Amino acid sequence: MFTEKKKNGAANGQLLAVFGNDACLEGKFTIGDSIQIECEIAGEMNIEGKLVIGEQGVVRADVNTVDAMIRGQYHGDMVATGDVEIAKTGRVTGKIETDSLVISKGGFFNGVVTKIEQPARKKKVPHSGPALVDGDTVDKRSFSGSSD
Repeated sequence: MFTEKKKNGAANGQLLAVFGNDACLEGKFTIGDSIQIECEIAGEMNIEGKLVIGEQGVVRADVNTVDAMIRGQYHGDMVATGDVEIAKTGRVTGKIETDSLVISKGGFFNGVVTKIEQPARKKKVPHSGPALVDGDTVDKRSFSGSSD
C-alpha cells in the first residue's frame, strides 16, 4: 500500500492539504504522504510523511508521523521519528516523543517531551568506580584543598 521510501523518511512528493474554516473531521486517518491541515481534526492520525498544522489548523489527536511542523494548535500525544518544530504561532499541549524538538521564539509548549530511544544503540552503563583523569588536563584551581 505504501512505498518503502515513505516509511523511512519524510515524503518528497506532494503535500496533501485539508482546508476549510468550518470543517471538522473526526476519526482514524492513515495518510501515505505529507499533509497540511487548515481545519479542525480529532481522533487518531498515522502519517507516512510530514504533518504540517497551519495557522488555522486545530488537531486534537494522537499522531504518529515522521516530521511535524506546528503553526496552529495541537493537543494530544505525538510520536515523530524525525523532527518536530513548533513555530512562533504554534501552540502545543500534550506529550511528544521525538528525536529532535525545536521551539521558535513565541511558540508555546505545555507538556512532556521524551527522546526516542534508538534500538541499535547500546545503553550506557553507569560508572561506579574511580575515574582515570589525565593530570595535565585538570585545572587544579577548581579543586578545594591545598595546591602544588
